[in-house]
Amino acid sequence: MSDWYTRLTDYFPEKEMKSKRHFELLFHEKEGIYQLEEGPDHIIVYFEKPQYIFIDYILVKGNSRGKGTGSMVLDKLKSKGKAIILEVEPVNLVDPDSGKRIRFYEKNDFLKMDAISYERIHQVTKELNKMDVFCWSPVHKTEQWVFDQMQDIYEEVHTYKVRELYGCAPQPVSEVLWMKTVALSKLS
Repeated sequence: MSDWYTRLTDYFPEKEMKSKRHFELLFHEKEGIYQLEEGPDHIIVYFEKPQYIFIDYILVKGNSRGKGTGSMVLDKLKSKGKAIILEVEPVNLVDPDSGKRIRFYEKNDFLKMDAISYERIHQVTKELNKMDVFCWSPVHKTEQWVFDQMQDIYEEVHTYKVRELYGCAPQPVSEVLWMKTVALSKLS
């Protein structure tokens, strides 16, 4: 199953992708924390800390969608009893799958963190990438808690060795993530 990177780049837009070298550094230098699981029908790349799991990429092969594969992958992670955080592209008219992805996560009991704004500029393409943050948790978590973990994720995953890999300074976390003024706790 060595074609995981090709499969990801074939599906995800360039503005959402890391370079292969970035992945390799994370897998090597954060071994056991940043992980790849690949099966014939799916790929999942995630970052696991004691208090949460961040799904960096999840892909279910086209002809396997709608057959429960993605839900089974999520259920396996849920069985660890930790909060699960992920980023999802907002619904847009250009990509009809964007709404399907959001409905999939909502069907699997993920909640959108409406109070969290997340916008970053891709290191290579320089495109603005706006994402919604979703979370599932077996116990109550506030949006502030999710926001705090997202700051950690941004620094430990998304900007890990960015200067070395891409020759540019990463955006400060304060320019990428912020809380909107009205923050309501949704996870209960």
